[in-house]
Amino acid sequence: MTHSENIAIGLCTYRRPSVAETLASLGRLQLPGSVKVSVIVADNDTTPTGEDIVRNAGTGLPFPVTYLFAPANNISVARNAILQAARTSGARYLAFLDDDETVDSAWLVTLLDAVRDRQCACAIGPVQADYHDTAPPWMRRGRMHDTVPKLDPEGFAVTGYTCNTLIDLRHPALAGCEFDPARGKTGGEDTAFFDRILRQGGRIAYAPQAIAYEVVPPERARLGWLLRRRFRMGQTHGDLLLRDAGPLRRAAQAATAGAKALACLALGLGHLANPVKRNGALVRGALHLGNVSVCAGSRTLDIYGTKPLGASQRPSN
Repeated sequence: MTHSENIAIGLCTYRRPSVAETLASLGRLQLPGSVKVSVIVADNDTTPTGEDIVRNAGTGLPFPVTYLFAPANNISVARNAILQAARTSGARYLAFLDDDETVDSAWLVTLLDAVRDRQCACAIGPVQADYHDTAPPWMRRGRMHDTVPKLDPEGFAVTGYTCNTLIDLRHPALAGCEFDPARGKTGGEDTAFFDRILRQGGRIAYAPQAIAYEVVPPERARLGWLLRRRFRMGQTHGDLLLRDAGPLRRAAQAATAGAKALACLALGLGHLANPVKRNGALVRGALHLGNVSVCAGSRTLDIYGTKPLGASQRPSN
């Protein structure tokens, strides 16, 4: 590899002290050969509340850490600030990780190998949830917070997310790609970003060994949180499906998604005694209901910039 193939690692942060643990885990990375690695942290708060944490945590790490103040309570603003900074630096690759995640030492090398070996625009890895003892047993057994992509028959991911990814900034499919500020409070900005890459001919490799680990805080270890998250994800999915669609197509999509939601409800009722299957069916049903709501013209839920200081707020795909 050459100097021109340097890698930037981007973290968006919003009132989360856990970003220090994320940076510490990056400090233990196996660095890929002669490639230089740097880290860019974009603080999305209205004031630079994360600056001291980031600067202190970055001291002594084996690569430079740049702090960016990207205020707006809009996650797309922060992601675009990182994207622009990485491009300006001349980095060939940009990895994204969340500020409540940690990674193994081989994480970056594994993602890089996947992009290069499969000649893809991007690679993504899974996210494994780490539950507190207070989390419901059904949630831990069902691994309800894990993030794993759906794959096509060739093993490529059919969508992407920014909680564990590496992007080739010089790939033609990245031309003109930015995160949509209109989705910066609702979420789904990463889904739309990767959807554009796919429509422009890019492919997304899956690297199952490039694992990121996420601690699930108590406020997210609830069925209500999962239902709300999946409902919003369904809204994003429906919005992308219905791009430039007319009334007839919207009605057809609403009927299909509604039927799937009813089927999930029936499945849940059929497993009342099994909380893993019951709640799993309800969560899937919430996804389809979100799709129906978009078909009906409902407003997409806002999920960013609404938490008080110190609260946990993870960008969700």
